[in-house]
Amino acid sequence: MGGYTADEKLRLQQLRALRRRWLRDQELSEREPVLPARRLGPIAAFWERFLQPGGLWRQKVFNAYQTSGFIFVRVLIPAWILHYYVKYHVSKKPYGIISSNPAIFPGDRILETGEIVPPLADEPSEHH
Repeated sequence: MGGYTADEKLRLQQLRALRRRWLRDQELSEREPVLPARRLGPIAAFWERFLQPGGLWRQKVFNAYQTSGFIFVRVLIPAWILHYYVKYHVSKKPYGIISSNPAIFPGDRILETGEIVPPLADEPSEHH
């Protein structure tokens, strides 16, 4: 009771050859991977062309653009929405509404000057 039979040896040899071929097929040639060309939008294409020549100032401009976009989207817009919600939905007295003095009627005394409001002129009782 030795080793493998002739059929088993042939089978193992074929499996080894298949594994070697599979491993060889996994190696990429210099032409791979063949990817479709990237399709950039107008803003991304602009920044791609802008950053090509290089230079520190170009990087700084791009970083300032990215930072300002981040601040606008992540800070200013949420703060604006929060302000709106608090102003119009949470506050008991809406922002900007000033409580006015009570209505003045004929015969009332004006506190600042002490004078009395004269009665209104009589309206004619006739209709058109």
